[in-house]
Formats: sequence, C-alpha cells, structure tokens
Amino acid sequence: MRKIFAASICIFIASLAAFAQNTSVYTSTKTSSCRTISSNPNEAGSYEGECLGVGGYKVRLLEGDIRQTLNIVTPAKKKFELDFWGFFPSFSSIGEKIEWRTKSGVPVALIARYNVADPEGVKKDISYLMVSKIGKTQSCVTDIVKPGANQNADARVLADAASTKPCKKTE
Repeated sequence: MRKIFAASICIFIASLAAFAQNTSVYTSTKTSSCRTISSNPNEAGSYEGECLGVGGYKVRLLEGDIRQTLNIVTPAKKKFELDFWGFFPSFSSIGEKIEWRTKSGVPVALIARYNVADPEGVKKDISYLMVSKIGKTQSCVTDIVKPGANQNADARVLADAASTKPCKKTE
C-alpha cells in the first residue's frame, strides 16, 4: 500500500513539473504572412509589417537599409523595440519563423534567427539566435547565441530563464 501511495505521489509531482514547463509555438515572419503597415521601395527601401504572435502579442518586422529587426506589441498595444540592428550594424535579415516560449499559453520569451552579413562581404552570413524576454511591462534581448552544434537547445534553455535576466545592452 505504501509503495502504491509513494508511486502515486511521484507521478503527481512529475505531471505537475511537466505541466509547468515552457512549450514552443512557432509563427511566421514572411512578408506574405504579415499585414503591411508601410513600404517604400526607393533607394535601400523600408518596410514595416505586423505579424501574428501568440497570446494576443504581435510582432512588427522592420526593415531599412537592408537591415531588419523586430518590435513586440503587447495585447494592450504597448510596443517594445528589440533593436537587433543595434547589436549588429551589418546588413541583416530575420529568419522566416520565430519561436515563442510559452507557459500556460502566455508568451514568456521569443527566439528569432538573425542572419548577419560579413561587413567585408567575404565570409558567409553568421546565423545568431536572438533570445528575448517577453512581458506586459518589458520585452528586450537577454542573450545572443552564436552558431554551434547545440544552438537551438542552448537558446531554449536561455529563453526559459530570460524572465529573470537583465536586458542586454547594445554596443
């Protein structure tokens, strides 16, 4: 009887731990999937589009001078600039899919692929993962994950801890 009771307790605790873990939801940043807010094809061009997020959040994809970044828009319409191009001034592009880390359906972090061109134009692009904490009162970049064998897994671990981290400063 004690063994059954102890096993039941262990299963209950394990199920609570599994329930409390963050999960991933993916959304698109393809311009064809986003609502165009403004677009100017002249010179280096500019674009601003609003893409669907999760939990009432949206993402604004911004492009100017062949550089891209994201802004977060909360359900209350508050906007937070993630300022990716402040970390890397070279030509850049956002990956076509972003990963939202959610807890009980509420976004707590975002992982976006950020492809940065070599300023000399000699080497191939470097593909970073930008990790940002997401919240009603603050959203900002907390970590930048360099390319590597465990890049995606490392980014998820950092994203799941992002809410306790300070915002990363641009250089």
